[in-house]
Amino acid sequence: MRGRQQARREDRQQERETFGRRGTAVRYQVRQRMVAIGDDFWIEDSDGRRAYKVDGKALRIRKTLLIEDLQGNLQCRVQERMLRVRDTMEIEGPDGKTMATVRKALITPVRDRWTVKIGGGPDLEVQGNILHHEYTIGDGDRKIAEVSKKWFRLRDTYGVAVEPGQNEGLILAVAIVIDMMAHGGR
Repeated sequence: MRGRQQARREDRQQERETFGRRGTAVRYQVRQRMVAIGDDFWIEDSDGRRAYKVDGKALRIRKTLLIEDLQGNLQCRVQERMLRVRDTMEIEGPDGKTMATVRKALITPVRDRWTVKIGGGPDLEVQGNILHHEYTIGDGDRKIAEVSKKWFRLRDTYGVAVEPGQNEGLILAVAIVIDMMAHGGR
């Protein structure tokens, strides 16, 4: 009993060192502009500098987003999959291969649950209050990212903190996909 408590205490301490106020997590600010043509918006770093451009492709049957770095290099492509039983969206890499598939869980008892099937890596679980942008992304028992709207007072702005060493572009794409799926066509 005491060993498990000690282990949980150490896990919480490690989580605070990563995601706490002065933690080592890489932080981004996602601010969507409601009136933007084709749903284009910027993702900024913690210093307010533009880090990624999200280019929504207008006039397409399926929702499609391109996530590019500042040099215009494609990092991820997000495309809605039609005619599925459950809401599903795929995230493709620059080479067109599937990096991840995001699905909403069929049964959500108290909190929202989503699964992210990672090609060639451990699957991720997304849990928390998705509608209010207060949730975590983890790979089993460990949190690898946190999404929160509480960090900002601006409307339609939320933060994404990513554990160092994670694929930041992929985690940001997962957060954007969940936002698109949970909030529909705004």
